[in-house]
Amino acid sequence: MSGFDETFDWVVVGSGAGSMSSALVMRQAGKSVLILEKSRWVGGTTAKSGGVIWVPNNRFLKEAGDEDSAQAGIDYLDAICADIPGSSHEKRLTYVNEGSKMIDFLVGQGVELERGSASGFWPDYYDEAPGGCKTSRTVVAKPFDKKELGPWAKKLRKGFLEVPARLEEGMKLAYVRRDPALKKVKRSLILRTIGTRLTGKHYVTAGAALQGRMLQASLKAGVDIRTESPVSELIVENGKVTGVATVKDGKPWRVGGKLGVLVNAGGFAQNQAMRDKYMPGTRAEWSQTNESDTGDLHVEMERIGGVLAQMDQMVGYQSTLAPGWERAYVTPPAQSLTGKPHAILVDQTGVRFMNEGGSYELYCETMLKRNQAVPAVPSWAILDQQYAEYYQVAGKWIDKKTPKGWLESGYLHKADTIEALAASIKVEPATLAATVARWNGFVAQGKDEDFHRGERAYDEWLGDPYHGPVRALGDIAKGPFYAVPVVPGDVSTYGGVVTDAQGRVVKADGAPIEGLYATGVSSASVMGGVYPGAGASIGPSLTFGYIAAKHAAGLGNEF
Repeated sequence: MSGFDETFDWVVVGSGAGSMSSALVMRQAGKSVLILEKSRWVGGTTAKSGGVIWVPNNRFLKEAGDEDSAQAGIDYLDAICADIPGSSHEKRLTYVNEGSKMIDFLVGQGVELERGSASGFWPDYYDEAPGGCKTSRTVVAKPFDKKELGPWAKKLRKGFLEVPARLEEGMKLAYVRRDPALKKVKRSLILRTIGTRLTGKHYVTAGAALQGRMLQASLKAGVDIRTESPVSELIVENGKVTGVATVKDGKPWRVGGKLGVLVNAGGFAQNQAMRDKYMPGTRAEWSQTNESDTGDLHVEMERIGGVLAQMDQMVGYQSTLAPGWERAYVTPPAQSLTGKPHAILVDQTGVRFMNEGGSYELYCETMLKRNQAVPAVPSWAILDQQYAEYYQVAGKWIDKKTPKGWLESGYLHKADTIEALAASIKVEPATLAATVARWNGFVAQGKDEDFHRGERAYDEWLGDPYHGPVRALGDIAKGPFYAVPVVPGDVSTYGGVVTDAQGRVVKADGAPIEGLYATGVSSASVMGGVYPGAGASIGPSLTFGYIAAKHAAGLGNEF
């Protein structure tokens, strides 16, 4: 290698979860590592996210006494995932076998993790499939005091839940009107937050906790991490990727990578031109991803022979665009809005067209497919007063006082009858009335004959634990009635370069591009176009970062 201003053993583009798992492997092997982050902040979209990791047969599941196995994990993935360019049985099997080892490795590196659900209930999204898990395969980081990072605390990307609480605890507060005991939990959380701030601590949870802990471990291990260092070119010499072109102190800078380059630079969710090309009808502003998620390295890897696949896929995450959403750090999510009792989703003709529970990826995919035949973007969430009394809409209570501007802007529609509500949202009154009547009939008999909502354990998880007999089913019968729009947002795109089971980027003929690896949503997902459970993008990012580093360093099964 020649002409480089600087050389490391391992060069990583992007600072998401998989970047740091790979860096920790390399440092454990005694290799030098450089992570180059395009933005001002470390952590990628992972830091903004829930930070959940989906891994079958993991140590925390076993410690809880739940039954699981690698065989059950691969049976499940093979049952729900298609064999397409980014996903094969071999890759899925590698993920299942190596994912649990990756979790053990991170714990051994001092990254404090725990089961994602203390109650043991956060089911797979297709739990009825062979090998599906009705308890929980999720893993999360323990809450983290980011002040432990010292000067790096200011460089950690902001999370959405910066309080001393576990993610599951925060989600329980959605039922504060259903369980008076939760008011004490809420007060305790407020006092905890005040107390920790007064003592100079600043706790974060969810994705920021995961990335804070990964950053802390990486810095302790001696990883060189640089922000505001975009990569503009992958340098190829004699068919091998030997380094990258970046910037240092505002000047062009070439860095060599003796063992290779790992690309974990995110997806292209913030690039509207690429969205229009690959997934028309979706919008960048509806995405929860960070501002630097613009697909630069997708284009660059394709330029040097990488093959892009699954580019029409995204990790859909339904959102409701309440007034002020443009200024919000996180677009108001609607994951459980229509999955709770007393609510359904209809298209712009007033017809219900899906199970409103289940996978958010499938929810948005179904909405987009429906929109090809019938206007369905946005669709309408139809709610009644029972819903309004029990649950919030876009983080606000609407039963006693309408939030300022919601009615005036046309975001919230409210009427005394279903027919009047239909007229307000420009839907044929008889059609919407028939849809609601049919739904109420299903609720009365305890079975959704059209779309089987409530039959999966995950549907029940999205429903209301205080409601019965079916947590996900409740009639729409008490006025006034409400409607709010729902759009197919996302937490990331899901397509990228095709990689093999070692994380190597491959060419059209299947041969690897020597020296080039990819993980996370820079690669075509190992899950194909399916989202198996909470954390099914962070889990593979961490795992294939871990696998790629082991392969590049020639470590075999040492880690």
